[in-house]
Amino acid sequence: MATGATPTDVVTDVVIVGAGPTGLALGIDLARRGVDALVVERGAELAPGSRGKGFQPRTMEVFEDLGVLDAVLAAGGTYPVGMVWRDGRQLGEHRMFDPAEDGEPHSRFTVPWMVPQWRTTRILHARLTELGGRVAFGREAVTVDQDADGVTVRFASGAPVRARYAVAADGGRSVLRRALGIGMTGETVDPDPILVADVRVEGLSREFWHLFPPGGAGEARDPGGSGGPGGPGDPGESEGSGGRRGFLAICPLAGTEDFQLVAQFPGADGPDPSLEGVRKVVGERTHLAPESVTAVGWSSDFRPRAALADRFRAGRVFLAGDAAHVHSPAGGQGLNTSVQDAYNLGWKLAAVLTGAAPEALLDTYEEERRPIAAHILALSTAIHRDQARRGAATRQLGLGYRESSLAVTDGETPGEVRAGDRVPDVQVDGARLHASLAGPRWTLLAMGTHAPRTPEGVRVLSCPPVEPFGTGLYLVRPDGYVGWTGADPEGLAAYAARVGAGAGAGKRGRPGTATR
Repeated sequence: MATGATPTDVVTDVVIVGAGPTGLALGIDLARRGVDALVVERGAELAPGSRGKGFQPRTMEVFEDLGVLDAVLAAGGTYPVGMVWRDGRQLGEHRMFDPAEDGEPHSRFTVPWMVPQWRTTRILHARLTELGGRVAFGREAVTVDQDADGVTVRFASGAPVRARYAVAADGGRSVLRRALGIGMTGETVDPDPILVADVRVEGLSREFWHLFPPGGAGEARDPGGSGGPGGPGDPGESEGSGGRRGFLAICPLAGTEDFQLVAQFPGADGPDPSLEGVRKVVGERTHLAPESVTAVGWSSDFRPRAALADRFRAGRVFLAGDAAHVHSPAGGQGLNTSVQDAYNLGWKLAAVLTGAAPEALLDTYEEERRPIAAHILALSTAIHRDQARRGAATRQLGLGYRESSLAVTDGETPGEVRAGDRVPDVQVDGARLHASLAGPRWTLLAMGTHAPRTPEGVRVLSCPPVEPFGTGLYLVRPDGYVGWTGADPEGLAAYAARVGAGAGAGKRGRPGTATR
């Protein structure tokens, strides 16, 4: 354990600041690996509100591996078709997402899945608790100090927490990022404020995502919901009877009786988030009577921006989620990218903490995730400005780490799947490959070739070669990406030793702690 702690310190391996989807997902991944981690949250409870409400197919794959897929599926549903309105008349349907096409990466998931964020965090919190993890509420972090042995996070009240590593998952206004002096580079995507609210509405069908173009005229240009797939496009401005008005969208929230309302306010200082304010904008921009809005459960306002942290790591502190990258909600990329930050970092922290891998492995977190975040930021901004569509790229199945130092090919590439690629979920011997890879371990796929002796803890799956693989060996990382491929057993052994493949897997679990 870390040295230099005072008697009042809480001592743990990892302290995660922020109990949103990013922090909870990381907590789950560490808990199932037996790593002692503490999630701290400034609020007295989990945050309310729908916020980010949609999951892309790649995130659904991550959730399956983390053991929350069934709960996520039960809690949500698919997105409804958009319905464009003008003057109380339905102009026609509007498809928010391009359908999956032949040639896209193999996955059991092909469309976005809607779950309000407040429900997602509760699902993740329940899973973390099941695995023996913990969240300390009412702990507002104010600063972080570090030395050669560990970090100390200090709070507005209560004892500090001493840990070997800290993760800032505390949002776009991250206190820890600012305390570390890490800047963010970016731009304002849209200068106009946007109101998002969870509301109850009478007399509005839940069959459609209701779209009201600016000023009540013209066709919608991808207005949508905050934080999930289908966010604000480039709705433009128009002159109506009420002057300059932005778009308004009202989307039924799957698994609830609520709707998520999103409204743009061109030229305004800020919208009125109260019940009266929401009723006013609904009355002005739709055919509905103001009193049809019966309740506002949660509301917030923001100005869409895109920003990327200059670094994702400072010594023993890592940035993840919105603390590292802030997206326009268009395209539903922010929350999804954030969960995958956690999925990338979790196995690496565990490997170093168990002594299975050298500390240098942690350098690959920023190496791999910052370019991905930059790419997704550009995509989100392009969608917001109506310069890109919500198609294959937004599903995030084709993202990978081919340029990473962890992606190693010995000899010729045996097939289409290369080192650094996400493993496609194809059928192997009558079973889904991802089901065979599930769990926090490394896996050696021996496709049409003899499997050499592997390190203890690395499972082996021998099978005939299946497309898009070729004949050869594929060492699959715990996060489902190919780390090494080739045919040389000595090259495999050297790579496994370098990254700690197999060593220490599940060996730090507390009594009763699950590792699946």
